[in-house]
Order: sequence, then structure tokens, then C-alpha cells
Amino acid sequence: MAEPERNAAMMRSQLGRARGLGSAKEGVAHWWAQRITAIALLPLSSWFLAGIVCRVGDDFERVRHWLASPVAFSLCSLFLAILAYHAALGLKVVIEDYVRAHALRLIAVVAMQFAVGLLTMAGIVALLTIAFGQ
Repeated sequence: MAEPERNAAMMRSQLGRARGLGSAKEGVAHWWAQRITAIALLPLSSWFLAGIVCRVGDDFERVRHWLASPVAFSLCSLFLAILAYHAALGLKVVIEDYVRAHALRLIAVVAMQFAVGLLTMAGIVALLTIAFGQ
């Protein structure tokens, strides 16, 4: 056995060695996705909140006109999509950490992803209706 492999084997617990358990090597990608979406949400959230605060007291037509602009519509859609993806990543971790039964965990993850997808689609349809509806 090569030295790095031997050191890695020694770092595992006795129970882990007996069961052959080790890293699934998928946690890093999830961790990075969560951090990148969090960083992307910082300026998008600031822009969105500033846009809403600046429009307090405006009538519907002025808000619709603002939202119909390509920049505002694109940034609102991007904000909604990244927020949904970030939420789905976080909720998946919570479900995987706290739901013990494998079948129930799988059902909960699929249901959560379906619900997040539906809510995202509803949000984008709402944006389209407000911006371009009659």
C-alpha cells in the first residue's frame, strides 16, 4: 500500500474501516454552489430591495413600466432563479441531515425540489404578467 493511501486508511475510524465507508467526494461541489449563490445573492438582493424601496408610493403603471425594462426584468428573474436554487441547496442539506429513513428522505427531497421549481415558475409567470400583461 502506498504511503498516502496508508495515511488515509489510518485517518478513518475503526467503524468506518470495517464498513468500508469514506468520503463520497460530492460535498465540495455542493459547498461551492451554496457559497457562489450566496455571493451572487448579495448584490442582487441589494439591487432588488433598493428598487422596491425607491418605488414605494408609485402607482401600478409606474412599477410595471420599471419592471418591463430589460435590465430590471432580467435582474428580477435572475434574483428569483438564484434565490430558488440557493434555497433548494440548503433545504436538501437539512432534509438529508434530519430525515433518517432513506425512502422518506428521497420522497422529501423530490417533493421539495418540485415545490421550489413550481414556486420559481409561479414567480417568473408573475413577473411576466406584471411587466407585460395588459
